[in-house]
Amino acid sequence: MPDDVKLPTTSPTTTRSYNATNRRAAAEETRHSVIEAARECFLKLGYRRTTMAVIAGRAGVAIDTIYATCGKKPEILRELIERAISGQDAAIPALQRAYVQEIQAIPDAGGKLRRYARAIREIQPRLAPLMHVLHDAGSATPELESLWQEIADRRAANMRILAAELVATGQIRQELSIDEVADTIWVMNGPEFYTMLVDERGWSFDRFESWLADTWIRLLLDPDAPTSTGPSGTLSGT
Repeated sequence: MPDDVKLPTTSPTTTRSYNATNRRAAAEETRHSVIEAARECFLKLGYRRTTMAVIAGRAGVAIDTIYATCGKKPEILRELIERAISGQDAAIPALQRAYVQEIQAIPDAGGKLRRYARAIREIQPRLAPLMHVLHDAGSATPELESLWQEIADRRAANMRILAAELVATGQIRQELSIDEVADTIWVMNGPEFYTMLVDERGWSFDRFESWLADTWIRLLLDPDAPTSTGPSGTLSGT
């Protein structure tokens, strides 16, 4: 080979970047495996019987790996619940969720409620089983008590925002206050109604969605109010 011919080389910077990318990908894959294993175990065994050792065995990793990638057991359950709410692999702020943005673009109250009913129909199959795990865990840890209350408070606050938007359309019954509208939606958008009607009574998803929307509309809308064509306000989701 001639002396002046140089072989291509890989720079140390390129190699380090490649290795770092691979490590991040491997860590994310491990984290995903742990989260999915925990979900399966929580739903099958409940919170108390699902130990970190059980999750580690299901995921095929060491217990220390779980602590390093996902945290403690309450943190893992929180992660699962946030994912169930958002429908993504991470928690998504309410205003950034696609269904919330769609509701914002609907000018009339009935349309908003129907779209929100569809969102609940889409969310609850993921969320309701995990909320039952959280509820059954009771006062197992202060973190779980705090998580239950946090989710309940967040739902209530978000429904008050939705109620204010609905009232602003001029299509809600005049005798109803914003708080009454919010509470009516709140009491029916949680896992309880979904579980009783779909899981226990065998309703289809379509039937549940239609019933939820129709019930909200009958209870909240003024049948004599004109259809709104103006811009909608802001909305925060579940």
